[in-house]
Amino acid sequence: MNRATCFALGRSGASGRTAMVALWLCASLSPAFGQEAAITPVVLPGAPVEMPQLGPPAELLPVPSTVFARTLADVLAGDETLVGFYARRDWAPVWTGAEDAPRRAAFFTTLAEAGAQGLPERRYDAEGLVRQFREVLGERDRGLLEAAMTRAFLSYARDVNSGVLTPARVDPGIVRQVRRPEVLGLMEGIAGEAPGRFLASLPPRSTEYAALLREKAHLEAMLSHPSGPVITADVLKPGQAGPDVVALARRLTTLGYPAGEGHSYDGNLRAAVKRFQQDRGLNDDGVAGRITLQELNRNSTGKLSAVLAALERERWSNFDRGKRHIWVNIADFQVKIVENGHVTFSTRSVVGKAAPDHETPEFSDMMQFMVVNPRWNVPRSISIREYLPQLQKNPNAVGHLDVVDRAGNVIPRDAVDFTQFTPQNFPYRIRQAPGDDNALGLVKFMFPNKYNIYLHDTPSKSLFNRDERAFSHGCIRLADPFDFAYALLAAQESDPVARFQRVLATGKETTVRLKEPVPIHLDYRTAFSDERGRIVYRADVYGRDGKIAAALEKAGVALPGVQG
Repeated sequence: MNRATCFALGRSGASGRTAMVALWLCASLSPAFGQEAAITPVVLPGAPVEMPQLGPPAELLPVPSTVFARTLADVLAGDETLVGFYARRDWAPVWTGAEDAPRRAAFFTTLAEAGAQGLPERRYDAEGLVRQFREVLGERDRGLLEAAMTRAFLSYARDVNSGVLTPARVDPGIVRQVRRPEVLGLMEGIAGEAPGRFLASLPPRSTEYAALLREKAHLEAMLSHPSGPVITADVLKPGQAGPDVVALARRLTTLGYPAGEGHSYDGNLRAAVKRFQQDRGLNDDGVAGRITLQELNRNSTGKLSAVLAALERERWSNFDRGKRHIWVNIADFQVKIVENGHVTFSTRSVVGKAAPDHETPEFSDMMQFMVVNPRWNVPRSISIREYLPQLQKNPNAVGHLDVVDRAGNVIPRDAVDFTQFTPQNFPYRIRQAPGDDNALGLVKFMFPNKYNIYLHDTPSKSLFNRDERAFSHGCIRLADPFDFAYALLAAQESDPVARFQRVLATGKETTVRLKEPVPIHLDYRTAFSDERGRIVYRADVYGRDGKIAAALEKAGVALPGVQG
């Protein structure tokens, strides 16, 4: 390819990917770098690069002596890590030398795929970098270009490896700590002998990330294919007929749930509705109620937003979650135990209400022990907001609870004038003794954290029959807490059922420690893969994924629009 041809391709209406490849070829042909042969970048997966050992002290490093080196040092001044990296290389370029053509090719080809990863490709300004290549006239320009290439690479590498956004800035309930890659490790990796392999190792390598990328490509291909008319009814039931029933059947069929072509809500349509409900984690009663219709009316753009948020979340969680771990998907109202990539236990859950003070936060920790026959030490926020007003009206109210002093002694209620206290000076704690009617049920599962969040049993089982189960003050209630306890104890007890039941039978509050603490991850995914590898969707009950999608779009991630 001659220079005139490649520049023409770059200026033409060629597709984004074709134009990008043409542009980096143009850059490689720039006379500032000599004639360099184009190569096919390596895209094989590779292991993450280990952190390199630090070199000699800064005062012993080579002083930049050329115009290129002095320019590069001036631009990078203030960034000791990058200055030290280049100084230890005696200011040899990573990107702009004639021998760096394979590295440039691999990087520009990778940037051409940034949009497909759900990243803000404009942030890395590949076209601007190519223009700089074209305009290089001397060593000073080359130094400026070297710095620009390095900064673009670091921006891309951090984004694709650990996320574009800072979680807590998106929503205060996302308190997950993101593990960002070290600058020195990134630079040593890209400067190594296999830059293509290193670039391919940066994105999450989980099966979940790969499934989400496939779903993203599928949804983008479906944007030009409307999924049928919006269903306006509040509820549709078997036996009904009319335009909304026809719209329901057509939309289900379009979404891959063949529902027949009749005008009535017959057995075929009910079966299709049930299959759809099962895939969405809803009660599969075959009735198209409010939540079922809400999910049916979600179009490809809405799904794409959820997938983009899930990709970002997967980048935030780009670390070893443990061969055996607990995964709590708040948006799915499910708690699962995962072993070697397979779900070995699953139960329904109730999570925090969709209100600022009650939404369940997202973070990772270690499950350390369970408490059988627990007391409920009522959080102070609940005590003063809910129970103090009742006690002020009637000292004998909430008789199932004990009022205790700081030493844990039960206080006779007739000896206290509760009206003298305010939420600020209320000196007592409120506690519930162990028992069948205890608010925590008969067992709680502890991973001590500053948010006072834990998993527990509950005497109120009816809420587990709801489709949306956001009703608690923030902690997570389990539909099958005993089975969950058995599954956790199976790793350390020959008969976990007998062990648990012996402790339970005492009626006494007893701590049972896990010999090996289990990682627990409180996450929030409205798009995720099921056991068959298909992406399924859930309602954004807290609105968090909507905030992530909006923040990604603001950062420059493209989100095509569609109607229907």
